[in-house]
Amino acid sequence: MTMDQKTITVGLVAPRKSQALDVVGPADAFAQAGQVRGARVAYRVTLLGTEPGPITAASGIRMLPDRLIGEVSEPFDTLLVAGSPDFEEGSRDPELLRWIAGIAPRTRRIGSICNGAFVLAAAGLLDGRRATTHWQFAKQLAEMYPKAHVEPDRIFVRDGNIYSSAGVTAGIDLVLALIEQDCGSAVSLAVARALVVFLRRPGGQSQFSVHLQAQLTEHAHLGQVLDFVLDNLSADLSVAQIARRAGVSERSLTRLFHDELRTSPGRFVEVARVEAARGLLEAGHLTIQQIAYRCGFGSTDTMRRAFLRHLQTAPGDYRRRFQAPVVAGTAVDQGP
Repeated sequence: MTMDQKTITVGLVAPRKSQALDVVGPADAFAQAGQVRGARVAYRVTLLGTEPGPITAASGIRMLPDRLIGEVSEPFDTLLVAGSPDFEEGSRDPELLRWIAGIAPRTRRIGSICNGAFVLAAAGLLDGRRATTHWQFAKQLAEMYPKAHVEPDRIFVRDGNIYSSAGVTAGIDLVLALIEQDCGSAVSLAVARALVVFLRRPGGQSQFSVHLQAQLTEHAHLGQVLDFVLDNLSADLSVAQIARRAGVSERSLTRLFHDELRTSPGRFVEVARVEAARGLLEAGHLTIQQIAYRCGFGSTDTMRRAFLRHLQTAPGDYRRRFQAPVVAGTAVDQGP
């Protein structure tokens, strides 16, 4: 840290059995930001324990907290709560909940990593707000805290000054976004490069593959329908057509998708098409127009709008950033 850098204080709460990567990933990203040439901000991270003694992570690694939450009364600029396999116990810890609820109004921004969202929800900070968590716990979060608007497939979510991120490495994505707010995109990108994080994923990107969603559903008939969708992306996959294939009404199909996948049929299809198009753009063998038709978008303009919704970038820009090296003599269009 240099004399002309502004210091931003970060409190990182690590409940018992926290995921080590939820803690050290964000901490390393914040530390790296202060080392970037020209960065006008440096971060001072304080590791906060919830009980005396070392924090034993889920992996068995032990981490020594700088302070205990009960010893802290002054606010931090930024406060993050790490996830833990014992998140339900943490969300019932009255001392932790009182401390967070008390310090939150004096904190510029407060957020969670993985199922640390349960602690924020239990403290009342997610009431009426959009939030996300690790996909495994999204349904449980929505059921336990119905006042929170859970978005299960997001990498991270910002609602006002409250932030939440998906599981484990998504905490780094969230911190890169916070660094970009404070220092600009050049510093955030430099941190990503230093950490060998090849893709700074936007918050709207899905946590996991639609193929994984199809595999995880316990509804056998729905699984067959999803397999058909994924194998026939260029077909007519309107809600009416999918319902006809499933042998149910459109209303029943929509309810089934919501109950099993926490999404709508239309959104599932669009995300599947975007996912397939990303792979083809990275491979680099087809033109933008060919990919649009092969993936069922019908036009490059429709594909472009879908990419902007889900990835916040246009197909041509995505290809320029992530295309694999092109074999000599092979040309593809960059497109819009």
